Amino acid sequence: MEGMTKADVDKLDKGLAVRSGRALRPRDAATLILLDRRDKDVLVLMGRRHAGHAFMPGKFVFPGGRTDPADSRISVAAPLHREEETKLATGPGRTNATRARAIALSAIRETYEEAGLLIGRKGAFSTSKRDWQGFVEHGVMPSLDVLRLIARAITPPNRVRRFDTRFFSAWRHDVAVELPDGGPTNELEELVWLPLAEARKADIPDITRMILEELETRLADDPLLRPGRAVPFFRLIRNRFVREVL
Repeated sequence: MEGMTKADVDKLDKGLAVRSGRALRPRDAATLILLDRRDKDVLVLMGRRHAGHAFMPGKFVFPGGRTDPADSRISVAAPLHREEETKLATGPGRTNATRARAIALSAIRETYEEAGLLIGRKGAFSTSKRDWQGFVEHGVMPSLDVLRLIARAITPPNRVRRFDTRFFSAWRHDVAVELPDGGPTNELEELVWLPLAEARKADIPDITRMILEELETRLADDPLLRPGRAVPFFRLIRNRFVREVL
């Protein structure tokens, strides 16, 4: 376990205002780190948040957002790999199979909404859930077997917003449909594919930089991103931001 002081933590995510009073309970959230191999480089998809957003304005981020409980009721072409589901259930909180499924599916949904990329397999798909109608219209059934859990991080207390975020990865070839005009929410005003080394130098939140460094280390040891590998977990314990391993 590695740690940093609370002063160090306060330097993280400078765009978040400090909140007084009782700490908020973190909400489940998911992020997708979409990767693409080009010659010797691994590229990562990032988008810039609009300057008018209250949360991390103007920063480059991965597509992602809050988990909707309804996500757990979406049909999939293939479930999470068993070892990935086990990793999602490891650590604090009661993450059963239904909750793990919802968290993973929210990463896929948010990637469609923010980047216009539909991850899954071409084929008939039907659901009444409004947020998933893009998959219905384009004939894509979401698939969870392509996701790998890369990291987990809980926002420190006394922040305006708190999330228990799971960072997943997938490869560009797992995208069944790429919409030319991006996603319907238009939350990211600029989408770019950057080599990992360049992405770390971009205007990104500090926690995003930490996750990219973890990803580079894993890719060096595990270029295929096999399921069930060790997952770094960042959270505040007794005023120290610690790195644990799940």
